[in-house]
Formats: sequence, C-alpha cells, structure tokens
Amino acid sequence: MTTTQAQQSGAQVLLDQALIEEATKKSGLIWVRGADGTSRALWHVWHEGAALVVGGPGEQPLDGLGLTEGAAATVSVRSKDKGGRLVMWAAAVRELPPHGEAWTAAVAELKGKRLNAPDAERLEERWAEQCRVLRLEPTGETAALPSGSLAARPVPTAATTRHPMPAALPRLLRGRGKR
Repeated sequence: MTTTQAQQSGAQVLLDQALIEEATKKSGLIWVRGADGTSRALWHVWHEGAALVVGGPGEQPLDGLGLTEGAAATVSVRSKDKGGRLVMWAAAVRELPPHGEAWTAAVAELKGKRLNAPDAERLEERWAEQCRVLRLEPTGETAALPSGSLAARPVPTAATTRHPMPAALPRLLRGRGKR
C-alpha cells in the first residue's frame, strides 16, 4: 500500500467514525441485530463513543437478541427526519456491571433520557437489580446499506387498544372546523 492509499484509508476511517457518531447521536432509535439474526428497535443514548441501552423487566426487551458480553452486533441507524437508513455499523457488546464507575456514568445518561418511568425515584436501584445496561462499541466497520426492505413482523405482545373507535367520532371531528 502506498502512502497516498494509506492516507485515503485513514481519512475514510475517520469519516466513518464521524458518520457513526453523529448519526447515532441524533437518532432516537437504533435497530440492533444480534448474533442470532433477530433485529429490534431500541432507544439509546450515545455516551463516550458508544451507544448505551438498558433492558429488562419494565424496560425494553433485550432477550432473544443474543446480546451477551463480547458478542458482536450490527447497528442500523435511521435518519430522524426522513426515517431512511443512514449507516450500518458493527458493534462489540459490553455488559456493564452494576454500581461500577462505567455503569454509574451510563445510568446517569440513560436516566435523563428515560421517559415516563413508573418508578423514577428508584429507577437506578431497579436497573441494578433487574436490568442489564449494555454498551455497544463501534468496531470501526461499516456495512453496505441493503437495497431492499428490512420490514419484519412486530414482536408479539399482549398490548391491545382499549375499545374500538366510536362510529360517530369521524363526524364529530369533521364538524369541529365549521364552528
């Protein structure tokens, strides 16, 4: 490899790192595909060069993704405004042990972004006892964006709508603008 090729390669690595960081910081969700090939949308926080996620009882489900210490994952980042995929990057999974220095810093960041926590006053305790905090660290490798759709069936859930929409509701809403 010539010096010029090495410089171009080094510049490309820096551009890829910048794209990964900026896109992931600005996106509200990332799609994570674990070792078993299953993908799931996860909310996250970008902190100190990695995406942080929390999952377990009362939080987003991480089971079934194969996200264990030292495992590899692929992260797909979408555009916040248009929704299209911007970049796909390889990640090394690190599970942060509860109450460690890295865990405390990660939880402080995640806690600030956690919306509608049912137990905000004891959130850290619950996360330490029942949940897993994972750090998805970019390995520097990016993947080519797929040309087709990656649409998949939603994860099965017991959640349902409360009641069917009343038949008169569309008429009521249309009549609002005439007053």
